[in-house]
Amino acid sequence: MKILLIGAAGKLGAAVHQTLAARGHQIVTVGRTSGDLRHDIADPAGTAALYEAAGPVDAVVSAAGDTPFKPLAQMAPGDYEAAFRGKVLSQVELVRQGLDHVAEGGSFTLISGVLADEPIVAGSAASLANGAVEAYVRAAAIEIAPRRVNAVSPTIFTESVADYGPYFPGMEPVDLARVVQAYVRSVEGAQTGQVYSVR
Repeated sequence: MKILLIGAAGKLGAAVHQTLAARGHQIVTVGRTSGDLRHDIADPAGTAALYEAAGPVDAVVSAAGDTPFKPLAQMAPGDYEAAFRGKVLSQVELVRQGLDHVAEGGSFTLISGVLADEPIVAGSAASLANGAVEAYVRAAAIEIAPRRVNAVSPTIFTESVADYGPYFPGMEPVDLARVVQAYVRSVEGAQTGQVYSVR
């Protein structure tokens, strides 16, 4: 398959890239400042330019999404708007605009996260964004057949505990390799409208 991989330079994206490439797929990497194609998908015009540059694909995989982390009392409307643009609208547009570019029977795999179900202090914007992505996946799946859409919802990675562990007290981390398998399942499987929780 020819797969567009957004966020390929990140820790998760790099692991997804390595695994999908090893399974014989052609990976086209996408990032703001690195990758085969460089586009900012937080801007719908950037997503349009991305699809124009990429041409037809069999799957779109997202391993990127930015949200601010601040205590609730310090959050401003612009912070929630940034979370919506950075993680929700960006991925919604990948699907909406991608319908004319992804092959019939192809798929979209989006990223949400544990904070949709297990909130943390200073994580309200991320919880909001993750929940919205998951609701969107379930709704979009009933309209885009024969194309498919799923989300991967991981908890904190074992490989990120040194940097982010204190923000996720008591949450058991998971190895990146387990998270990547959820991406493989979404891309190569047959299900749609699923949220693959990796806890």
